[in-house]
Amino acid sequence: MLNRMIAELLGTFILVLFGCGAAVIGGAEIGFTGIALAFGLAIVAAAYGFGAISGAHLNPAVSLGMVTAGRMSLGAFVAYALAQIAGAILATLVLYIIVSGKAGFVMGEWALGSNGYGAGYLGEYALGAALVFETVMTFVFVSVILGATGAKSAAGFAGLAIGLTLTAIHLVGINVTGVSVNPARSIGPALFAGGAALSQLWVFIVAPLAGGALAGVLYKSGATRAV
Repeated sequence: MLNRMIAELLGTFILVLFGCGAAVIGGAEIGFTGIALAFGLAIVAAAYGFGAISGAHLNPAVSLGMVTAGRMSLGAFVAYALAQIAGAILATLVLYIIVSGKAGFVMGEWALGSNGYGAGYLGEYALGAALVFETVMTFVFVSVILGATGAKSAAGFAGLAIGLTLTAIHLVGINVTGVSVNPARSIGPALFAGGAALSQLWVFIVAPLAGGALAGVLYKSGATRAV
């Protein structure tokens, strides 16, 4: 389990540092498409780098989906989630050290790639839209992961399918919430940014976990599983 936790920590570290780093450091130059690709490519790298060790969940919502799908124990979920959150916090710390070295740096309301909604945040979508987006997109994401890593899936292509799906989700939703679909990815930046990012964090914990859990339930029922 220790090796698996280390793999989850490192994999989540890569995902948050590359994805949020692209948004914070290069966002103005690469735009939403570049940010979406950064998140997708980061998860492809982590999946192929650490998948053989831990399965490369890198996301408490994915791990919870594995629990409700009957593919993971609750105790293992807790261990994975702690490692994922630690990896996200460490990545945000590194990102903060880098960006705070820029002349004139000021910690904004939703700094360091924090997720959010409402007035002042990107497209200014309402709370209801944020909840629906995060729940539905996490459901889709975890459903793809469960299918791509199932017993009858095409061997060797899971990482690519998962990364492309995450890229597509970001292309659709960056302007809505910044895209979480991952409580750990949201917790790291929110802890550093504080303010609105921290007060809105519950959305990016509750909605992804609900979507991931539902994906696992349907997979276990056979509705989304190859038999």
